[in-house]
Amino acid sequence: MKKIKSIVLILSIILTVFSANATITVASILGNNMVMQRNSEVKIWGKAEANKKLKITTGWNKAVVAVTADTNGDWLVKVKTTDAGGPYVISIESGKEKIKLENILLGEVWLCSGQSNMEMPMLGFGYQPVIGSGDALLNADNQNLRLFTVKKAPMATPQNLCNGKWDVANAATVGKFSAVGYYYARLLQQKLKVPVGIICSSVGGTPIEAWMSGKTLADFPELFEKSKKASAEQSRASHLFNGMIHPLVNYTIKGVLWYQGEANRKDYMYYPDLLEAMVSSWRSDFGVGEFPFYYVQIAPYSYGDSNALVSASMRDAQLKAMASIPNSGMVCTLDLGSESWIHPAEKETVGKRLASWALSETYGFKGIPYKSPTYKSMEVKDNVVTISFNDAPFGITSFDKNVDCFELAGADRIFYPATMTKMNNEFRKIQVVSDKVASPVALRYAFKNFPKTEGYLFSSTGLPVPSFRTDD
Repeated sequence: MKKIKSIVLILSIILTVFSANATITVASILGNNMVMQRNSEVKIWGKAEANKKLKITTGWNKAVVAVTADTNGDWLVKVKTTDAGGPYVISIESGKEKIKLENILLGEVWLCSGQSNMEMPMLGFGYQPVIGSGDALLNADNQNLRLFTVKKAPMATPQNLCNGKWDVANAATVGKFSAVGYYYARLLQQKLKVPVGIICSSVGGTPIEAWMSGKTLADFPELFEKSKKASAEQSRASHLFNGMIHPLVNYTIKGVLWYQGEANRKDYMYYPDLLEAMVSSWRSDFGVGEFPFYYVQIAPYSYGDSNALVSASMRDAQLKAMASIPNSGMVCTLDLGSESWIHPAEKETVGKRLASWALSETYGFKGIPYKSPTYKSMEVKDNVVTISFNDAPFGITSFDKNVDCFELAGADRIFYPATMTKMNNEFRKIQVVSDKVASPVALRYAFKNFPKTEGYLFSSTGLPVPSFRTDD
């Protein structure tokens, strides 16, 4: 008992000394070299001694804002930002205490998240390269591009702090950063000609349930219970939201990039609803309105059986989600997959396709191709199926390669390989036939884990047609 009292006394002394020498701190996402969202209202927040008065000065407009920490020591102010520019300084003062946040830019801020294909750095993973990364790193120096990686931190309860720091883009910092995130941000910065900040919060092998709040997952009780029992802490319900998204929600962002789905392929039937719910809750949490949400459809990969349908069903579920999520867009990567590697090496192509969506839909650039053609309808005459597509104003092409991944089925629902032929003078339609199906009723295109085909279908500008099926 005496030992316990001694420990309590020591702790009381430590706390008293700490309180007497309490210092101002700022949130971990705030720091030197950061980019803050231009032409918006941003938050600056942190901790201080209870009831402490603080003065915040923002360098871009010399505005001074006063705030008093609450009884828990929490403080937060909202300030207006101006057009892109910098570098600026933010000063936080209280009496003789002063913090300076330096080399701050105003520009565009994006958050990218997901599992390993988003996490994969420019230097690649073991024996799994990122094509072209060496050349990219030679020219990585860019004062107007800033990077923040949230360190892996699964947590059972929502956190206010995370680990990470803002870096200026150069070969050393870019090499460790998300390849997809970097290529996206680089192209955005080049086109917009303003500073760009990109935050990466991603963990390989994780399901979407780990990235959703407990409140959101409560609407999916069976999946919630199943996810809570995951053997890996990082895969448990809400653990990555708690530790790696919740600490960011006060930070003003322009939009989100999402690359995830492999870990949910076996439960593909739930994915559209899960993704819609996650996006809705994140938009509510960040409080900046219906921000753009652009995501990547998983690429073909064998998953131990190239002819199985599970991965194709997941791709189909991801495509369907776009229709139910406002202000969203999906990048197709059907042409980038590998039978042997789950991580496509063409990360620059993924980043460019995401940036094309953002430049077109978010920033209003005209004339940039960004939507993949999608299945529209089919007509059957005798044994010939004619297929029409959306978003293919100049037609469909295979770039002179054989497309060997069509299948047709009759009333018996047994699918057989089918052959494609182009229709003369009707470039938005193609024909498919199979000598084993006299009266087709259903069609599938590239609907395998990894389709064995020489070529795929594309728009005239090289955007791939996602895999599709007309049967259930």
